[in-house]
Amino acid sequence: MARKNIGAKPYIMPMPVLILSSYDEGGKPCAMLAVWGGISHEKEITVTVASQRNTLKGILSKGAFVVSMADVENAVACDFLGIASGNSMPDKFGRTGFHTTKAEFVDAPVIDELPFAVECRVKSYDAASWRLVGEIVNVSLDERILGEDGKVSFAKFHPLAFDWMNKIYLSLGEKVGNVYRDGLQLK
Repeated sequence: MARKNIGAKPYIMPMPVLILSSYDEGGKPCAMLAVWGGISHEKEITVTVASQRNTLKGILSKGAFVVSMADVENAVACDFLGIASGNSMPDKFGRTGFHTTKAEFVDAPVIDELPFAVECRVKSYDAASWRLVGEIVNVSLDERILGEDGKVSFAKFHPLAFDWMNKIYLSLGEKVGNVYRDGLQLK
């Protein structure tokens, strides 16, 4: 197999499409799209958020945020949250058509249309590296994405992944194997 070296470009790997939501300094919901993030410890999430982002101001002032997974059904509105800036467009969130409910465990909004939400308290933010770390305090799932066993059903939930190299969104969900079981055949 021939390989091509392209340098140290970590952004070539597909990433989950995350929507961060908070309340702005006036108490209105605000949200942004982030693709450089994920679970970094059992009860911790790490996301790269540029220091000039309007949503970050709300996150840091409230000390809380919600991370929702974007899905196929809401791809256009989620993409808009990555295109528009709340710094120059005060009605950015309203244009998405999203609705919110106050999170149960933190002072941040849950976006009703996005069925997978992770409530977080701010642990730290480093303005130099743009590294936001949140303590996961609750995960809430809309019952519409649960199977009969009470677990997330990927027949019902269609999360997005971001392919930076090709500038496209991908839908996740097709089962291709069994974790910690399929490899046993090589023992």
